[in-house]
Amino acid sequence: MQHSSGTTVLVVDDVAASRYAMGAVLQRAGHRVVPVASGSEALVELDVRLRDGTLPDVALVDVGLPDMSGFELCRRVRAQPPMAALPVVHFSAAATAPGDRCRGLDAGGDAYLTVPAEPREIQAVVRAAVRGARRATGAESAVHRLTLLAEAVITVQAARCPRELATAAAEGTARLTASPTVVFVVGPDGEPYRGTARGRPADADGDAHQAAARLVTRLAEGRTGVHTTVVPAPLWPAGVFRPGVEEDARVTVATAQDGRTTVCLATPVRRTAVGDPADDGLRARLAQATALAAEPLLMYRVERHVALTLQRSFLPRPHKLPHLPGVDIVVRYVPASEQTEIGGDFYAALRTREGILTAVGDVVGHSLDAATVMVEIRHALRAYCVDESNPVVLATRLDRMLQEYHPDVTATVCLALVDPGSGRVRIANAGHIPPLILRAGGDARYADACGPLLGLGLERPPATECRLHRTDRLLMVTDGLIETRGIPVTTSMDQLRTAAADAPPGLDTLCDVLLGCFGRDPEDDIAMLALRLG
Repeated sequence: MQHSSGTTVLVVDDVAASRYAMGAVLQRAGHRVVPVASGSEALVELDVRLRDGTLPDVALVDVGLPDMSGFELCRRVRAQPPMAALPVVHFSAAATAPGDRCRGLDAGGDAYLTVPAEPREIQAVVRAAVRGARRATGAESAVHRLTLLAEAVITVQAARCPRELATAAAEGTARLTASPTVVFVVGPDGEPYRGTARGRPADADGDAHQAAARLVTRLAEGRTGVHTTVVPAPLWPAGVFRPGVEEDARVTVATAQDGRTTVCLATPVRRTAVGDPADDGLRARLAQATALAAEPLLMYRVERHVALTLQRSFLPRPHKLPHLPGVDIVVRYVPASEQTEIGGDFYAALRTREGILTAVGDVVGHSLDAATVMVEIRHALRAYCVDESNPVVLATRLDRMLQEYHPDVTATVCLALVDPGSGRVRIANAGHIPPLILRAGGDARYADACGPLLGLGLERPPATECRLHRTDRLLMVTDGLIETRGIPVTTSMDQLRTAAADAPPGLDTLCDVLLGCFGRDPEDDIAMLALRLG
């Protein structure tokens, strides 16, 4: 009985008649035969086929080749990783001793034939060698793909924002499928975050990507869990994977538990390839992991937006600062980068009976709660200023307020009461960076003002006093401007002092220069207030 296996067999034998006979037996069984006459010829043939991607499925190698033994040829094949999995069957027409069989196996051979042999035996040995190699290759491939999946899931879980998440999922999918990949993460607000593998044209066709994201949203409507389907080219926008190319798409869509977050892994369908259910399973697991990672990231973005809105709504806008006679004031507020949680930084400029009170502070922690407490502190300070001007008394009252209503919260704040007429400044500092006083001529120094954080209930030191001249500037900042992981805060403060001393005159220029030096992609919110006597 003939069995067509569709396999390709490399027959290496220096005797033409033997090559012909062996080839005839294999061809009758439905195999494709590639005959060569020597070991060196075999290595050349294998090298060419390796480059073409047409390596044979098995090699039948005569032990007694003229240029090298069949054992040596086997060793050389095994020494090249791309060909190491090729099954090799040794054969010999000479009497076979047990030692010869051992040498063949030790050289890496998979079986040993003594010829002449029954055609059925030759065919069975070839089938067994190919079957064993395919099992081994399949197991290695499965392990390799599971490793790639594990690495991709770890990278996805480490993503710090939705766009970074989509890119990590695209990289992982591209490695799993060896295909161009586009990943969409669509949140409750419908905004799509797109990711592509490195080296792929991320902006090949922006309109196509937008259309694909809308299609993904429709595919997920009313569905839960994970499903994979093929979207034919007429429905899948052209140019998503490659500019101007219309392709079918294999899409794996996962909907998060909240039912409002959708993840889609999309790759082009290779028309010559047969879909592997195992591949779909790996894609589904990666899509599910991405959807699970997307939920907290998107929830955080909503919380961050609420906190930012809260902060900005209660911080006086720079162009709407109240008129404060006798002083010029410039403020800046810069929220942290998107990868960082919202903080509780604030500034204030208030009129009191004894002068102008300026404040800059920061609630310890990063969350919506911190932003909420910040709002309470600002309102409390504003209310206390109605009948009190002394910055030490104000700091003490804020301290008591935190202990009473937020006993687990601490905050830093620096209060400066400026008398525009005399230039007298009284400073109460609660664990904050002290004000920086910039004198004419380039002299810059920090006010010698310190004290415990708010919320600890500790006794406050007397106010620190200094005097401003008409040409002087007073600068108050939160630590988000200068704080850098791994650098001591004293070093950062020295760098700020030097940069401020070298800045051109003017309040706006001072703030802009310092933000340009220190405020790029901040890890924490930044609040700044600069003052000069008017």
